Amino acid sequence: MLTAGQILQLIRQGTCRTRRELIEHTGLSRSTITDRVDRLIDAGYIHESGVAVSGGGRPPSVLAVDAARRLMLVADLGAAHVRVALTDLAARSLAEERTAMRIELGPEAVLSWVRQAFRRLLDRAGRAPGEVCGIGLDVPGSVDHGTGRLIGSFLMPGWDDHPVGEAFGAAYDVPVMVENDADAMALGEWWSTWRDTKSLVLVKVSTGIGTGIVLNGSIYRGVEDAAGNLGHVRLHETDDRVCTCGSRGCVASLASGHAVAADLGHASSRDVVRLVQAGDPAAIARTQEAGRTLGLVLATAVSLLNPGVLVLAGDMADTREHYLTGIREVVHRRSLPYTTANLEIVTTSLGERAGIVGMAVIVMQHVLSTSAVDATIGVHGPAGQGRTTG
Repeated sequence: MLTAGQILQLIRQGTCRTRRELIEHTGLSRSTITDRVDRLIDAGYIHESGVAVSGGGRPPSVLAVDAARRLMLVADLGAAHVRVALTDLAARSLAEERTAMRIELGPEAVLSWVRQAFRRLLDRAGRAPGEVCGIGLDVPGSVDHGTGRLIGSFLMPGWDDHPVGEAFGAAYDVPVMVENDADAMALGEWWSTWRDTKSLVLVKVSTGIGTGIVLNGSIYRGVEDAAGNLGHVRLHETDDRVCTCGSRGCVASLASGHAVAADLGHASSRDVVRLVQAGDPAAIARTQEAGRTLGLVLATAVSLLNPGVLVLAGDMADTREHYLTGIREVVHRRSLPYTTANLEIVTTSLGERAGIVGMAVIVMQHVLSTSAVDATIGVHGPAGQGRTTG
């Protein structure tokens, strides 16, 4: 006996498009399918979006996810920026806002701005807080997904163990998902461009270096939610440069945007991008060198995971081929030929929006999951409206 949540998955996946197809596929009675479908419609998960071709008699109604009825609010928190978006339940953006803001300002200042920006987005779209079914935020640090608290981040002083997931409970009685930024970006890139590949690795190179891994359509986080810390692999322990983690010789201290900027006598990775785009030969040479340095570690990742796609994101992706050339050179030289034969090494297709798209997909997948749907409308109870509280 399938639940309403399980019936929704058949509709989402395109396995069944009509009530008749659901009956034939599941073997359930017409009355049971009618009950499940009616409750999904009443709760705002699906709607009738047209008619299918009929083999005779009245054309059957096509069932589809009702993406417009419910909304999601998502935020991408970077080291020096915050971007927020209001999306529908298909992860399509309805309104966005961005500001320059240092993450070191601390959780109270940053999250206060996010809450106010969420309100502005809803007002701009003419929608109400009660229409929001989920919230998502990504951060440049490791996250305890069970509690929504920060495990730790070298880029986020003052945020350790802060209950990010609880910051929106007063205004929205919905689940709040908190994710590492590189993981969210990786899922966003996979969802928007690379859904045909089984394995994708995204490396974000900005102030620091973070890595997101998507395997078979899901984020791989590791046992301690710490997978992807390639930036803190040590290459030269005798190097004088001290990394933000306190060690010497980390990849991030040698190849991040901040490291390149410091070597060029500038303050930030955006300064490096401007110099490279202006054709500065010293900046171009140092950027290519940084790409080769990161390529040393990525060659190991390619040999270990054999991804179909390796995506460069973050500020240094805006140097285009210059950073990418260094990565390609070393990855292909240090990896077995058959592991790179079909490997695509590319820059981000979404740019700064990768985190926003990824967070929207994460929230969408949670809100539309079997367990969340059944918790909202009841597994076998009467039809009616409900809300996920996470």
